[in-house]
Amino acid sequence: MDNAARRAQGLPYHYDDPSIMDGQLEYQEKLWEFNQTHPTDVEGKARLLKEMFAEIGEGCHVETPAHANWGFRHVRMGRGVYCNSNFTCVDDGDITIGDWCMFGPNVVIATAGHPVLPVLREHHYVYAIPVTIGRNVWVGANVTILPGVTIGDDCVIGAGSVVSHSIPAGSVAYGAPCEVARPIGEKDREFYFKNRRLDVWD
Repeated sequence: MDNAARRAQGLPYHYDDPSIMDGQLEYQEKLWEFNQTHPTDVEGKARLLKEMFAEIGEGCHVETPAHANWGFRHVRMGRGVYCNSNFTCVDDGDITIGDWCMFGPNVVIATAGHPVLPVLREHHYVYAIPVTIGRNVWVGANVTILPGVTIGDDCVIGAGSVVSHSIPAGSVAYGAPCEVARPIGEKDREFYFKNRRLDVWD
């Protein structure tokens, strides 16, 4: 089995295989161009986002700078997604993001990792396992999401969390490692933040 097939199956593979690296610099060049765009060049940024991402929905906004191993080539993003500055995707594997998600600054979504066994790292082995984030998820600042994680719809992931395992839909979760603290429920219809009472509804 060649390295491309091993990567596709989430198996350890050699990342220094030239056939695996083919085209990466071209994708990163597009990302570099995106990061140099003027803040007022809304049309230019929108055009580049469509060229960079595998799939991107209407109304998405990604602040600069942004970072990705493959220039977001392996990232699929739904409608109305907002990514604050320093949004980073280690996108050696596929990343799927649902509609209306929000990401705070300095969020890292990592599909790639290295084996724990030292001899495998010496021989340049890496693995890439997809990450899936559901619809209407809010990910706070400085969160790291690790390979193989699925975050269900409507979740809130607290700032500074390290998400090392999947989080069920409708959860408030935080910590390092990230754990479910409570379900989203009736309290959230009454208070929008701590003891601050909600007074608006769409």
